[in-house]
Amino acid sequence: MKHLLFLLLATSAFAEVKTETITIAMRDGVKLTADLYRDEAINKAPVILTRTPYDRTKQKGTGEKWAKAGYIFIAQDCRGKFGSEGTFAPYNNEGQDGYDTIEWITRQPWCSGRVGMMGGSYVGGVQWQAAAEHPPGLAVIAPQATWSSFYRNLYLGGSVRLALIAGWIAGNSPKPEGAKPNDFNEAFLHLPLSEVDTAIGWDMPWLDAFLTHPEPNGFWTRLDLTSRLPDLQLPALHVVGYHDYFSRESVDNFMIMQKQARDAKTRQQQRLILGPWDHGSVGKTKVAEVDFGPEAAADTFAIQLDWFDRHLKQDPAALSKPFPPVRYFSMGDNVWHDAQTWPPEGFKATSFYLHSDGKANTRKGNGLLLFEKPSADQPADTFRADPANPAPSTPKKAAVWGPVDQGATEDRDDVLVYTSEPMSEPLTFAGNAEAKLHVSTDTPDADWAVKLIDVHPDGFAPHIARGILRGRYRDSLVQPEPLEPGRVYEIEVDLGPVAATIAAGHRLRVDVSGADFPLYDRNPNTAEGIRGGGTAIATEQVHHSPAAASCIILPLK
Repeated sequence: MKHLLFLLLATSAFAEVKTETITIAMRDGVKLTADLYRDEAINKAPVILTRTPYDRTKQKGTGEKWAKAGYIFIAQDCRGKFGSEGTFAPYNNEGQDGYDTIEWITRQPWCSGRVGMMGGSYVGGVQWQAAAEHPPGLAVIAPQATWSSFYRNLYLGGSVRLALIAGWIAGNSPKPEGAKPNDFNEAFLHLPLSEVDTAIGWDMPWLDAFLTHPEPNGFWTRLDLTSRLPDLQLPALHVVGYHDYFSRESVDNFMIMQKQARDAKTRQQQRLILGPWDHGSVGKTKVAEVDFGPEAAADTFAIQLDWFDRHLKQDPAALSKPFPPVRYFSMGDNVWHDAQTWPPEGFKATSFYLHSDGKANTRKGNGLLLFEKPSADQPADTFRADPANPAPSTPKKAAVWGPVDQGATEDRDDVLVYTSEPMSEPLTFAGNAEAKLHVSTDTPDADWAVKLIDVHPDGFAPHIARGILRGRYRDSLVQPEPLEPGRVYEIEVDLGPVAATIAAGHRLRVDVSGADFPLYDRNPNTAEGIRGGGTAIATEQVHHSPAAASCIILPLK
């Protein structure tokens, strides 16, 4: 009897939500399909829109949740995907299609005249694209783990996130009938890189286009909204994890809106939630090989509900509650902190210097990480970066950038390892980390990949930040210049936003190598460019002397 009563109650609750499939005509006549969810008892309400290339019907549970919370929810298939007409071209039509959709929504009798947008990754990017068109009625957005400059999502320091973009486009582009992809890791080694799509198994024009434009030139103009963000007058909820490959962009979006928005009220209506997650684990406690404990959990629906109640519904109770502009998680001690901005105040940039007598290769060497700057010249550390056998990414999966043990990689002789003494007391930092290295090579180009690592007493060594720089882009991403063999250059490697505590008894470690493959494409070291087919083994060096002191820079408490 109890089970029957529960079934009747559940059925009646779901019966309150009406689902309707609709079509919305774009300005060129192409019709996009959407599902509309609303409580039949509500005649008019604010609308939450999500526009997705990943099948609108998978939003059923989400739509019902929002409908029960007093909103009308619309999930729309992007142009050319699933139920929608047209041809799918990644991000190419999302600005105008978003504008047209929102304009249509605001004309409907069930819309209160206020629209919000939500979603992450691609579904977050389309929010910024629509917002940049200033559609009437768009009142608030909640972009999660996404971009305002698509170039900066794909490229870091001149190196492309190869596994990410190639894998994504292979899964979202038309395939010849019966086509199956070849082994991706072998395909990623193909040269020239401009032909990697055919090495995977079929022509992918969009992948060709993204890979053959490695500089942020005019090709990317339509997908670079960064300069337009300060003109927006929109509250925005920014959510991302440190280990997400879009962490830099999401944090930068928040900083631009909070510090550069021309509208003072808009600057006060930005919020950043920064957790320990990667792209697929937002809100979860276990990320790759590290369990950050129950405190790491975040109820993203509750966070979004508060945001939309505040800025879309304009509920007086929600509006009366103060909110910290930044809430960030500190990895290691696993504690949430509130702050007024990012980077948080009260932290000072502090250098940790790389020391060695030229034997930092592998973790069995004697590369040291110290507060003190070298007082005398030390032998440079040397390794050979072979494009035929690039230092592998750990992990190798495209979307799993979360913290994993780096031990296997650190046993290679083409990886330099610098480790501090065990901490006598906790070391806490929060902000944007970077490596400043003095380097040289005997080739016209070379990469320097850097990882920041927390070494546990039992030897488990998960990374907490990473970055890469391609040598010829050391001074300019727009105008690359080959390296002069043998010349020592000072380079800066961006390690992105990070907050962590290295516990007492733990060690801080820095790894330096010539590749992080296939998360990033390997460097052939020839400076021939994207259509070059040659390779060269680079003999790379990291220097340590009073005049050329290589270091890692962390914002310490």
